[in-house]
Amino acid sequence: MDSWPVIVALPMVLTLIMFGLGLALTTGDFTRVVRYPRAVVVALGCQLVVLPALAFGLVVAVGLSAELAVGVMLLMASPGGATANLLSHLFRGDVALNVTLTAVNSVLSVITMPLVTNFALGFFEPPGADGIGLQFGKVAQVFALVLIPVVAGMVTRRLRPGFADRMDRPVRVVSVAFLAVVTLAALVAERDNVLDYLAAVGLVVALLCVMSSSVGYFVPKAFGVTSTQAVACSMEVGIHNSALAMTIAISVLGDIRMAVPAGVYGIVMLPIAYLAGTVISRRIRRAEKPLAAAGAARE
Repeated sequence: MDSWPVIVALPMVLTLIMFGLGLALTTGDFTRVVRYPRAVVVALGCQLVVLPALAFGLVVAVGLSAELAVGVMLLMASPGGATANLLSHLFRGDVALNVTLTAVNSVLSVITMPLVTNFALGFFEPPGADGIGLQFGKVAQVFALVLIPVVAGMVTRRLRPGFADRMDRPVRVVSVAFLAVVTLAALVAERDNVLDYLAAVGLVVALLCVMSSSVGYFVPKAFGVTSTQAVACSMEVGIHNSALAMTIAISVLGDIRMAVPAGVYGIVMLPIAYLAGTVISRRIRRAEKPLAAAGAARE
């Protein structure tokens, strides 16, 4: 794969995205875990264990090609990001919990993504995959791609908080625009096969979007977290960093076919997440009406 916009620009876009994430984080976002222990543990359990298991079962059942199957597993193992925080705010979720989950999950992903990816490579055995697993050197690349820009953003926020506040929105806007362009370039690079890929993986990715959001909401609710926390968990578990998945697939593993699920996800994720947030919000409002009426009657 010799498309320079993808090879060169995608790591740069990811660096910008992760730097922008760091601009919005403080050390308090990590220590806040003690305030939401149940919600954090349950949400991370869904993200790190349940989603990869669901993705594995689905790609095996559907019979995806080895490269696309690895790409789906890689995508489902990737953490959330700023989009989850934005949608959580829109649908009245606990945004502070979102930020905490994003912060913790971004750090854990340096370990969990290589584990999931190596498992997928070993199980599905895509052609030419011998020796392309995420060994120590490539894990170091993931570490550099994920954590160094985040730490740089956090340091910038600590030293120049005013600058960080001013740059937060512009960095997000530019990141989204660049990611859209690079995703399009990746799909164009595989234009001869893109329709086959869309037909093969489009339904799987859409189903996983719905399943992720549902798991992220109903499992925490079953463990007794509040409605606002459940909305936050749904957005965090249901939305993934497609730029990170694409960068690892192309720049670290060297196979653009493994990046196709993340590219397709970038197209279908937002409308599905918005629909999920709308359905969940209506469900919460319906549940709140009898409680509000009972309270008014007592008064």
